[in-house]
Amino acid sequence: MERESELLTTWRALRRRILTPDVSATRLDVRGFHRKDEPSTQLLEKVGRIFLDGFGHAAEARTPAAAEIPLQRIEPRFRGFAYEGAAMGFAVRDGLPFGRRDHTTRFLAGEHASHQLYIAYCGIGWAMARLPRFRWPNAEAFDPLVRWLVLDGYGFHQAYFHTRRYVHDQYRDPRFPWPSAALSDYANRVIDQGIGRALWFVCGTDAVRVADTIDSFPESRRADLYAGTGLAATYAGGADTAELRGLRERAGRWRGQLAQGSAFAAEARVRAGLVVPHVEQATAALCGTTPERAATVTQEAIPTGPVTGELPAYEVWRQRIAAELLVLGGVDT
Repeated sequence: MERESELLTTWRALRRRILTPDVSATRLDVRGFHRKDEPSTQLLEKVGRIFLDGFGHAAEARTPAAAEIPLQRIEPRFRGFAYEGAAMGFAVRDGLPFGRRDHTTRFLAGEHASHQLYIAYCGIGWAMARLPRFRWPNAEAFDPLVRWLVLDGYGFHQAYFHTRRYVHDQYRDPRFPWPSAALSDYANRVIDQGIGRALWFVCGTDAVRVADTIDSFPESRRADLYAGTGLAATYAGGADTAELRGLRERAGRWRGQLAQGSAFAAEARVRAGLVVPHVEQATAALCGTTPERAATVTQEAIPTGPVTGELPAYEVWRQRIAAELLVLGGVDT
């Protein structure tokens, strides 16, 4: 029995080593990303390392519940990134040809992971970018309102690892099949939100450089790109108040979308009990209010009944948040 236990432990450690990407891939110089200054570079690279730590815990864990133990030990500022990485790890395990395929759903139902739902869904999108399409997760397994965040994660991954194609060449998949081929057009919009989130990393938290990059895209894509940037600037941090206010000014008529992304980040932080000072700074600058109030706006804007029309409930929800914040926080002034 003891010998069997040792073998299983060795196998889990080997599985972690085989599946976990090399940490060097998170270095800004390796990725060719902009370095604004040393503190922001250290911040973004630490985010990447913590993400991979979370992935590794998932790759090695005997059960999803066991993975939560080391994840909860990570400092609050970075803990969400670890859960994002862990969600990717479990989704990758579900995509392997052998073994169980319910690791992800069991992880999302966990005592702590259930409070990290937004960021965890993004992690699942990372896994989709690494798996063949026939091993992608079933969209019906996820919350129908927020499952779109899976595509946010997919877009982030593509912009982070395939920067030339998705950022510089501004590639878009013309027939994206998830959650269904019928929703391909809107799927691309959410992927753009993930690309906008990745731009915060690609541009090294340099708000001017982010805005310049977004403004190089067609106007039809900028609202979603600014929304993603607002989420990353608030959740990850790395810019001071003056930089954030400058970003708000550059967003122009897309200030509401920038604020909406910021509010999503605030909701994710508040829900998980991980509000830290840079989140308060960002919501003050981008939403004109506190993280708690921005989170409340997000919750109150959730559609409570059937949504009619061509847009999914997720987009109706986002539009309501943007409109409310334009008024509440004076974001339009």
